[in-house]
Amino acid sequence: MLLFDAHLDLSMNALEWNRDLRSSLKDINDREKGMIDKPDRGNAVISLDELRTGNIGIVVATQIARYVDKSSTLPGWHSPEQAWAQTQGQLAYYKALETLGELSPIRNWEELQNHLTYWNSSQDSKKKIGYILSLEGADSIITVDHLDIAYNYGLRALGPAHYGPGRYAQGTNATGGLGENGRALLTRMQQLGIILDATHLCDDSFWEAMEHYDGPVWASHHNCRVLVDHNRQFTDEQFKELIRRDAVIGMPLDAWMMVSNWVRGVSTPQNMQVSLNTMIDHLDHICQIAGNTDHVGLGTDLDGGFGTEQCPYDIQSIADLQKIPNLLSNRGYSEHDIEKICHKNWIGFLEKNWQ
Repeated sequence: MLLFDAHLDLSMNALEWNRDLRSSLKDINDREKGMIDKPDRGNAVISLDELRTGNIGIVVATQIARYVDKSSTLPGWHSPEQAWAQTQGQLAYYKALETLGELSPIRNWEELQNHLTYWNSSQDSKKKIGYILSLEGADSIITVDHLDIAYNYGLRALGPAHYGPGRYAQGTNATGGLGENGRALLTRMQQLGIILDATHLCDDSFWEAMEHYDGPVWASHHNCRVLVDHNRQFTDEQFKELIRRDAVIGMPLDAWMMVSNWVRGVSTPQNMQVSLNTMIDHLDHICQIAGNTDHVGLGTDLDGGFGTEQCPYDIQSIADLQKIPNLLSNRGYSEHDIEKICHKNWIGFLEKNWQ
């Protein structure tokens, strides 16, 4: 079945982890044997060929670069200009993959339709993967005018915050609202038709954003606070607001967001019993709130700074996402519902907002 993954950090993997995503997954992991600079070395689950093997024909591919001031303990860049330059390097990587015939940009409804026709009809073993460009955290947008530059090179979704305090919104583990700059950013996003990604917004910023933004909203990778009590997850009231806004919520596969009491570097997917069925628990909870399957999809965040050491134990490659349709069927979901969850909800969202 065709899969649409609404959140993958491909450029971060390539530029910060120095992974050549055109290589095989085995070669990527073999090359990292003995490396200890990052906790997931040798545990990667993504390569371009694994995406093709998993029939993951469309991804939302991110840019990301945080600005941090002198008081911050988070990793990041010391000026917005440096953060902007980092995102431009990430953009250059995506454009290089386009030139090589590995990726195909999706920026409007016509390009999405053309890509779906191509993906479903091509017999090429090296099919181009369609990608929608998203920015995770808006710190790198030097001024609101830079949003127009980003839109012109293909940016179609933006999450104003990531972790900690941000220049335009406050994110995970932070508090506070958007402020004047954040509201100006949302105004211009709405004028351009850029999708607001509510992911990572702290509660204060989330509700202010919902008040000030009337354009298309999704949450690319978010789980349920009622199941894992942390501010990184959304409350049922936040999900109800997103459903009211006709949003789609993507399910992430970072284990600490899937089960309670995860201890980084100590817990394992096996001893915490984290599987793809755990993800379905979160997905099912949102479906129960909505009363339907219209507002959920996949937003795995795989290789977003973690690998097999911190994702479901039944995933060794992103291609293993193809286990999801059968697991959903075993939980009582119909074929029609499964298709919506795997790709049709995201495509329908874009149809409503791009046509």
